[in-house]
Amino acid sequence: MSGGVRDWFGLVARLVTGGVWIVAGALKLPHPADSVRAVRAYDLLPEAVVPAVGHLLPVIEVVIGLCLVLGVLVRGTSIVSALLFVAFIIGISSAWARGLSIDCGCFGGGGQIPDAAAKYPGEIARDVGLLALSLWLVVRPRSRFALDSVLFTSGTDDDTDPDDDEGSLDGAEEDLAQDR
Repeated sequence: MSGGVRDWFGLVARLVTGGVWIVAGALKLPHPADSVRAVRAYDLLPEAVVPAVGHLLPVIEVVIGLCLVLGVLVRGTSIVSALLFVAFIIGISSAWARGLSIDCGCFGGGGQIPDAAAKYPGEIARDVGLLALSLWLVVRPRSRFALDSVLFTSGTDDDTDPDDDEGSLDGAEEDLAQDR
């Protein structure tokens, strides 16, 4: 995949993943009690931390989403995104394995619901796909229309065309240069 195509794919990865985070967090923000109930339903965390996690998670999701959509601190934000998706995959898998029938609470709601287990494979698949996009952005944080390229210029890309893959660098050296 050429540098230009990778940059466009990175933009799509940022917008899709960031958009999902924004929607998920924004839907939960007006209903903090539902978010706390969703965290509690997994029965994985000590009760003492459940309210804090339930209240903070929507805010964190919106911040991650905004950073990704705007292209700010992409690598760090993508690491946090990937870790959260791993936690969500483990949580849903654990609920499934323990026979819990709960709404994942991913986009609001939460708590006990009948026949929730039928949705678990799709929810896990969705999160695995979003995890893959997050990992792509950890490895290749550079993408089109990212504020990182404006805020954190290295001074080496002065008059270079981002679509021009012909230059003095090749292969791995070019990848390393793009990631700086």
